[in-house]
Amino acid sequence: MKIITCIKQVPASSNVQVDPITGVLLRDGNNVKMNPYDLYGLETAFQMKERTGAIVSAITMGPPSATSVLKEALYMGADEAALITDRKFAGADVLATSYTISQMIRHMGEFDVVICGKQTTDGDTAQVGPEMAEFLGIPHIPYVKEIIEVTKDYLIVKSTYEQYEEIVKVSTPCLLTIEKGYNTPRLPSYLRKQQYKDYKIEMVTLKQFEDQDESHYGLNGSPTQVDEIFSPSKNHEVKHLVGSSEELAAKMIEILKESRFV
Repeated sequence: MKIITCIKQVPASSNVQVDPITGVLLRDGNNVKMNPYDLYGLETAFQMKERTGAIVSAITMGPPSATSVLKEALYMGADEAALITDRKFAGADVLATSYTISQMIRHMGEFDVVICGKQTTDGDTAQVGPEMAEFLGIPHIPYVKEIIEVTKDYLIVKSTYEQYEEIVKVSTPCLLTIEKGYNTPRLPSYLRKQQYKDYKIEMVTLKQFEDQDESHYGLNGSPTQVDEIFSPSKNHEVKHLVGSSEELAAKMIEILKESRFV
């Protein structure tokens, strides 16, 4: 069994920089971390590996600095890792991102399960996983909270929604998005770090894809464009109000109206 886990490098804090021309986040490798939701996806893959002897491959899309999260995945338990990197992929929205990663998965050959975190902390769309499944032509199950049974031909999983849960039998190959809290992600291992210290992470560019039409990738392949991204202004102005409860209430209403909150 072959499991492909999709991970992402995201800003480690809200102090991020934005390209003033393209409106996309600048990812220079500083102040970044692995997307927290992807940690649950990785742990799910590792537990499936322990049950079946599967091979776990970790992939991510980003600049060369994104190899740091791939190394982290290797030290945690992944068997292989590859980086999808090309300037032509820059500025991709969720659709172009999904298509690019699906092309990478096709480039990798046969697989049984693709695992993603439920969403990312920088985009929060939760769309990339399901869109990848559509591009790959495979079934997908979102919000997975438990893997009940694993075989080469099918999985039985439990998904959780706001008001109900469902147990689903899905044939392989398939794609799962993992809900947070399903498991406790393991820490990177020092022994594995020593084992993989000379490991060469594969770098995959557009030239290695089956579809090399540049209009399908990056900003060119993105039907949605960022109009503007900016940091919210911080106003520390303090107003002291004095008066009776009725007078204070009236003044508060007036302030809210001036600020267009009501």
